[in-house]
Amino acid sequence: MQGGTCADENMSVQDDQLLILPLGGLGEIGLNCQLWETSKGLVMVDCGLMFPSDEHLGVDVLIPHFGMVRSIRDNILGIVLTHGHEDHIGALPWIVPELRGVNIYGSPLTLALVSHKLEERGILDLVHLHTVGPDKPQQIGDLCFHFLPVCHSIPQGFALGVETPVGKILHTGDFKVDPNPLSGAGTDLALFRDFAGEEGVRLLMSDSTNSDREGRSLTERQVMDSLDAVFARAEGRIIITLFSSHLQRIQEVFDLAVKYDRVVLISGRSLANNIEMASSLGISRVPEAFYNAHMAIPDVPDEKLVIIVTGAQGEPMSALSRMAYGRHRQLHIHRGDTVLMSSRVIPGNARAISSLINELYRQGAEVLYESVWAIHASGHAQREELRDMILATRPEYFVPVHGEYRHLIKHGRLAKECGVAEDKVVILEDGHPLSIDADGIRLLEPLVADYTLVDGKGIGDVGASVLHERRIMGDEGVVFVVLVLDSETGYVLQGPEIVSRGVAFEPFRHVFDDAKCLIIDEIERVRASNPASSLPVQDMQENIRSTLRHFFRRVLDRDPIVVATILEV
Repeated sequence: MQGGTCADENMSVQDDQLLILPLGGLGEIGLNCQLWETSKGLVMVDCGLMFPSDEHLGVDVLIPHFGMVRSIRDNILGIVLTHGHEDHIGALPWIVPELRGVNIYGSPLTLALVSHKLEERGILDLVHLHTVGPDKPQQIGDLCFHFLPVCHSIPQGFALGVETPVGKILHTGDFKVDPNPLSGAGTDLALFRDFAGEEGVRLLMSDSTNSDREGRSLTERQVMDSLDAVFARAEGRIIITLFSSHLQRIQEVFDLAVKYDRVVLISGRSLANNIEMASSLGISRVPEAFYNAHMAIPDVPDEKLVIIVTGAQGEPMSALSRMAYGRHRQLHIHRGDTVLMSSRVIPGNARAISSLINELYRQGAEVLYESVWAIHASGHAQREELRDMILATRPEYFVPVHGEYRHLIKHGRLAKECGVAEDKVVILEDGHPLSIDADGIRLLEPLVADYTLVDGKGIGDVGASVLHERRIMGDEGVVFVVLVLDSETGYVLQGPEIVSRGVAFEPFRHVFDDAKCLIIDEIERVRASNPASSLPVQDMQENIRSTLRHFFRRVLDRDPIVVATILEV
């Protein structure tokens, strides 16, 4: 990443060459971000985040490699966004300050979501927003972007058909093929055939999320029918939790509430923001009987109420979790409630969701979720839809994107079944630059493209060593030792005081008394072999730390972090 380029430092980008460097989204679900570079400059495609797993203790979010983004800021021509999900736009609040004055391109809804994020941080004036659409090709450097509408779980998503100096490239973004959508685009494959032309595209980069699922994805009409059946039979309140960005599903609930004469109540800030935004853009039709729990609770019988809440992933501070555990100020679970969990389980959240479902049952609710009732449809294409995309675009080269490694492998195998030559299916990983020119495609030397951890206001200041220390503190605890020495004599004036957290409780107090004796012994040993005026305080602190760690391992079979502090007066 020298000199503001994603090429190798010994290589410059030629006029008839395109370099693609994935910074995220290949080998994981989330963090979608790619850098596309020609001799005219560089374009970022998506800028998403990923939520932390259990191993990222205390971390808020993961964003693309911050140092790599910073290094290309003088060469970037713009950021092109496929759609408005967090894993495609969520990193912008941290990246934008590094790319002051950057041009951002997206659909009206996508840019509205971006504007809200940046305005909350007070950095909206650092960007230039450009609305794009199917009838608005966008020339950025020597790349011409065509925006092809696709069906996904958020409105106004696009695949990117890009005319480049090395031929036509198609990036599907997130998509599914729904031949009869309730509203919006249904991924018209004819548009993709038209873009590909008689020769087909040079390169297809396609969504791999559901490449291991046979057949075709459930349609929103099927989900609507299942929800309708629930509304028809429910005798109490209907509580539905879903992703706050799934505006089509929210509209289905609105329409069914009107059909069954129910009042709609919502709880959750992201829900309220997204519904207001979609309504202002004409995407959502809010029913007349509509309330926000933050403002008012309607006084209606249970059988006349439907509640939409956040908490589809069992998040502890979400509205549904607070209702289930009695921590919501306005709302509680009633016996006889029907709770619909209309979302997929994100890997890593299964335990939290299972605990939440158990608690809902304990409170007397009936819970319906994806595996027992058809109340959620994925926004990602399954194998037969992926096959349709490959056959419609007839790529010379194929690179599967957006998925864990097994998804990429299985999608690559599907491309070979569809006629793509085996040596022209390329499995990329994050940090692997791909060079495309008239002679073909080749992989360059991998670059370090590790994600950056965001913790509070810190960006990148938490790494492997800090996480290791947090794991130890979580598993073994921490012990603090403080004592005061006379700088002239070396005698202990105060202490040693020992404070522990997460190590042992009161019945084991004698263990810490023994530890104090070991500390005094260590001080006396050092005093005996050194003049008081030259006591090696730092060495003494390290020796105390090492001695106590060995002691706790032997006595308690625990290995806490030990922090020793010696003050001289």
